[in-house]
Amino acid sequence: MDAVTTLRRAGSVARTGRLIERGVPRREIAAALRSGAIIRLRVGVLALPEAPQDLVVATMENARLTCASAARHYDFWLLHPPTSQHLASHARAADHRIGHHRPLSVAVHPSLPLVGLVDALIHALHCLPAVDAAVMVESSLRRGDTIRPFLLERLQGNRNGRARAVLDLVTCTADSALEVVARILFLQAGLHVEAQVQLDGVGRVDFLLEGFLVVEVDGDAFHSDRATRRKDRRRNNVTITSGYLVLRYGYEDIMFHREDVLAQVLAVLSGRAVR
Repeated sequence: MDAVTTLRRAGSVARTGRLIERGVPRREIAAALRSGAIIRLRVGVLALPEAPQDLVVATMENARLTCASAARHYDFWLLHPPTSQHLASHARAADHRIGHHRPLSVAVHPSLPLVGLVDALIHALHCLPAVDAAVMVESSLRRGDTIRPFLLERLQGNRNGRARAVLDLVTCTADSALEVVARILFLQAGLHVEAQVQLDGVGRVDFLLEGFLVVEVDGDAFHSDRATRRKDRRRNNVTITSGYLVLRYGYEDIMFHREDVLAQVLAVLSGRAVR
């Protein structure tokens, strides 16, 4: 196998020894370096010119991406891009901008410098703000990557109490990261929350609060055309004539104005006896 193909399969960056282990002759590596097809980042580390920076950092640190830094590679939902690299390694990184994570419990990624999927989730439960971690884990569990008992096996003991509490926020009822944020907002306010409820004549709604307030959370692509807007108006009208109240919120509301959202929800609920 040639040096470029081998590097590409490894995420575009790898140690020289790995290429040799995969059967790439040293003369092939030297030829690729001379032609500029690959570059030497430092002694023992080779990369394609377009190698992703996060994978470069992991390889240079002799570590593996984990937690929020592994999210995009595993296609997890992620509320906020990481402001520093989250790495797992035997030695703590000298760079203070790099977050160091605990030892691994499952096999690492077979080709990229990533920890195993389960360890990325475990690290997120320990490291990230509760809502951010719940978003990541919910996307994975809902997709069927792993199961809750398998995570709980790795979260025994008093030191893992906070991580277990965050895992309790995951219900696998959300269709998007935004719905996870909204659900946690309502639950932590002490409300009775039903998610993804099927209402007769209306269809499925995102949330039903206290049995009568429907809350819909719309992503950026919502209301994309006239036909969709007409359908939404009809749906809202049927929901109300069926005896429910309706509130709708967009991305900016849920992400940046949660206090206002909750205040409006509580104001509506206070106008009717809450069961």
